[in-house]
Amino acid sequence: MFIDRVKVQLIAGKGGDGCVSFRREYRVPKGGPDGGRGGDGGNIYLVSDQNLNTLAFFRFHPINKAKKGAHGQGSNRQGKKGQDLYLRVPVGTMVKVATTGRILHDFLKPGEIYLAARGGRGGRGNASFATPTHQVPREFEKGKPGEEIEVILELKLIADVGLVGFPNAGKSTLISKISAARPLIADYPFTTLVPNLGVVDLGENESLVVADIPGLIEGAHQGHGLGIQFLRHIERTKILVHLIDISPLTQRDPVRDYEVIQNELKAFNPDLLARKQIIAANKIDLLSENQQERLTAVKKLARRERKPFVAISAATGEGLASLVSSIARMLKDEKKEKLDED
Repeated sequence: MFIDRVKVQLIAGKGGDGCVSFRREYRVPKGGPDGGRGGDGGNIYLVSDQNLNTLAFFRFHPINKAKKGAHGQGSNRQGKKGQDLYLRVPVGTMVKVATTGRILHDFLKPGEIYLAARGGRGGRGNASFATPTHQVPREFEKGKPGEEIEVILELKLIADVGLVGFPNAGKSTLISKISAARPLIADYPFTTLVPNLGVVDLGENESLVVADIPGLIEGAHQGHGLGIQFLRHIERTKILVHLIDISPLTQRDPVRDYEVIQNELKAFNPDLLARKQIIAANKIDLLSENQQERLTAVKKLARRERKPFVAISAATGEGLASLVSSIARMLKDEKKEKLDED
């Protein structure tokens, strides 16, 4: 089950109470106070794990509590600290305050540890209140409650390249041909219901990660189709590949398709339009000689938009090497530009 957004309540452990106790030993009739302090409550940590790709665990565990600290005991024995709770989340998870949306932490690398809720401090026992003028204290402290916070965990997949386009544009077929990913492929719209990641091998120990998200349609930002809920998964990508179905079977204008997707990207996050894009005309194998104007129209569009253009057939593999080369080249340029800025 792919879950990429959940609300979770985190309750750290309560501190143990301090103890009221007096030393009682044979031939020591007036032993002093020896009540120990309570143990601290357990903390709650979030840990990023590269082997996870969903937040499904939290769907069934919306409330997570750490253990409370043990009470103090006589003979100045401190209570045992409550056991810390470690919760694993996928790399790419953002932690936000549920009420305000403020970002608390963003897991960008595996193995990151974030203290989400701190356990309460254990209370002092009566031994801590003894003074030369107050030698028989009966005071003690209750343990402090642990921090309690309600957070939103939001997963944004981390990929180099994001594939966008209409349903059935061939995104799933493309990612299955250039990587080892095996998404569901069928001849009907919305076969992709969740984002897919694929690793493309470039040789010489180089690779890139491609994200395929469910297709968009006009009005997606208003909830039409599957909506734009999955677009967050391409917000971290460096470049976008805009896949356009130019086959006559769609009975749609490919240029109009491009404009619709661009408008949906803008409605979700205008910054996505500033992302570098490659326009890829797919399904060229389905064009007859008298239907080449559809391909020509997309070429002119790419020239007008000043974006790289590649004609491909994801089904037959034609043009895929050129597409991967264009992506790799653009990523190198992007990396170089970032280094120059730094």
